[in-house]
Amino acid sequence: MANYVLNAEVRETKGTGASRRLRREAGKTPGIVYGGDKAPTQVTLELRELNKAFEDEGFFSHIVKLNVGGTTENVLIKDVQRHAFKPVVLHVDFQRVSNTTVIKQHIPLHFINEETCKGVKLQGGKITHTINDVVVICEAGKLPEFIEVDLADVEVGTTLHLSDLKLAEGVQILELTHGADHDSAVVSVDVPKGGAVASEGEAEEAAE
Repeated sequence: MANYVLNAEVRETKGTGASRRLRREAGKTPGIVYGGDKAPTQVTLELRELNKAFEDEGFFSHIVKLNVGGTTENVLIKDVQRHAFKPVVLHVDFQRVSNTTVIKQHIPLHFINEETCKGVKLQGGKITHTINDVVVICEAGKLPEFIEVDLADVEVGTTLHLSDLKLAEGVQILELTHGADHDSAVVSVDVPKGGAVASEGEAEEAAE
């Protein structure tokens, strides 16, 4: 498993004006670390390091080791404020966690075998994604990097819902804790335009 590490410094100056100067003059981004049995800590991070780190979606679904002034804390990235149209991170919120801290976190969905999906390759259907991530509840130490959605055997006219996702033990989808009527659609293989669906034999003959 990859290690996710960020470096930060304790921030002495506070306030909106000070944060703006940090970003403009020093190329740094303000942040805050909170949670656990410690008081919140104001920090600064290198904008360049943050931008590079955030290219990896794993930073948002893993425990991150945050080095602050020689001390390492296990944290989750809880909120990122970005500039509306510039590649600038304005502020980052980190939550201190232990492996047993129960958390809610957005986790990306990874759709696999789309090219070989039965409903597409053999029946001429079209894949439609409804959602690309879900909020899970679990202990921080059980947080999945992503949730895999295998489309290999999905036939045309089929819709996969949240309840169809395969989860590790101890991981729940937040929406499903609110009842069966929250079992939202995730992805579907729709009937092709015109409504004609090839039979398996016809599709195999056409492929030959």
